[in-house]
Amino acid sequence: MKYRTIGTDPAHRREVSVLALGAMLFGSRTDEATSFAVLDRYVEAGGNFIDTSDNYAFWNDGSQGGQSEKLLGRWRRSRGIGDEIVIATKLGARPLAPGTGFVDNPEGLSAKVVRESAERSRERLGVNKLDLLYAHIEDQKVPLQETVEGFAELVAEGTVGLLGVSNHAAWRVERARALAASAGLPGYEVLQYQHSYLRPRTDVPSGLFPDGSLGSAGPDLLGYLRAEPALTLVAYSPLLAGAYTREDKPLPADYDHPGTPARLTALREVAKETGASVNQVVLAWQLGGPLPIVPLAGASSVAQLEENLAAVDLELTAEQRERLDSAVPVRA
Repeated sequence: MKYRTIGTDPAHRREVSVLALGAMLFGSRTDEATSFAVLDRYVEAGGNFIDTSDNYAFWNDGSQGGQSEKLLGRWRRSRGIGDEIVIATKLGARPLAPGTGFVDNPEGLSAKVVRESAERSRERLGVNKLDLLYAHIEDQKVPLQETVEGFAELVAEGTVGLLGVSNHAAWRVERARALAASAGLPGYEVLQYQHSYLRPRTDVPSGLFPDGSLGSAGPDLLGYLRAEPALTLVAYSPLLAGAYTREDKPLPADYDHPGTPARLTALREVAKETGASVNQVVLAWQLGGPLPIVPLAGASSVAQLEENLAAVDLELTAEQRERLDSAVPVRA
């Protein structure tokens, strides 16, 4: 396994494995025995960066979520896991009532919610301190300063280490970080957004994003990351939930556009040349690039995890990387 540093404050920064393990479906669609086996193998291979949320996976049974955090708590206790494993969780998108969701009824990011939700996450995980806590989605009803101060209070109290943000407009991330800096408070240092080799359309509106998606790492966010080298991007859904390789699973609709075929062709060519799987090339492309990116990939079996782990040692040549980066549609 290889490692990189996240965070800048010596009191809170952590060395984490370059491949993070997503635990979104652990304790719900992925049963406990399988989840434990995947977690055990990940740690055995040197992995130490696990990701969850207080709302995972509410959509599976119409609940408010928490199944993933609870399973991780049981796993920690049964294995005697301490602070050598970095567990990141999120708050802000937990439904306030069963049968609702984060679009129509999210918990939000008020100072009260930040404190109470973080406390419940610590209880479910069985930890005294949350290693990394994200603001999961935007809350435009609460002033940014209130959210910034609410997170900072938890850091000051020692119940939270690093702060992160997900699914926010880049300008709101920068404004929150500027507010924190001007007040001498800790700010967001880890950005979690969807990012893969294929490029999605970001202009398609949805219930959560009426002006187009804020959940993908587009040019504005990647440019921000390039300008702020102390930040780290944790890239969720790097393998598009199996769509690269499963013939029965089409690409998500926002990836179905004229730019996709050329990049898929380049990807498959490089996979053939290296003898690696397409998924492994995608992960290696992220891991070996110029930006500080930690792929966050889930696994529903040990076999899937093994495939992902092998990508850590896959080195792409400069020519292969250039070919992948420059793939564009052929014009008639």
